[in-house]
Amino acid sequence: MDIAWEKRVAAAWADVEQYDDRGAEFRQIIDALVEELPEGSPVAPFERACAFDSTGHSDRAVPLYREALEKGLDGYRRRRTAIQLASSLRNIGRAEEGVTLLEAELERPEDELTDAVRATLALCLASLGREREGLALVLEALAAHLPRYQRSMGNYARALTER
Repeated sequence: MDIAWEKRVAAAWADVEQYDDRGAEFRQIIDALVEELPEGSPVAPFERACAFDSTGHSDRAVPLYREALEKGLDGYRRRRTAIQLASSLRNIGRAEEGVTLLEAELERPEDELTDAVRATLALCLASLGREREGLALVLEALAAHLPRYQRSMGNYARALTER
């Protein structure tokens, strides 16, 4: 992959909303781009998974996300894969697997995607009837971005899950 390829992928994603609801044309564009990657690249199944996911086919995205991870996807895309895989699992009724995946992600060093991990984990928890835990995660994530009341919101978040 090079910068020009990355820019073309970013341009395709910037235009994703212009394609029909079924997304077949968009997925063809992504397929053509990933065909340019070296054989065995973990980025190929990742990009294909994203395209399926974004066009309403979480069921088809899940195995591709798993393939990307198995092939050694790393860095920023690996973190995105964990988040998106968990979301897709939730969408197909397997939220518990999403919780397991994202709880492990919270053990990793924090980065700019940590709040997305928490938000997606909150959705998975809500799907399992564990809304208070989910709300606590969202409040905890939000507190860090507030100009005031960070300590109070953090305390409220903890209180939601205390017995």
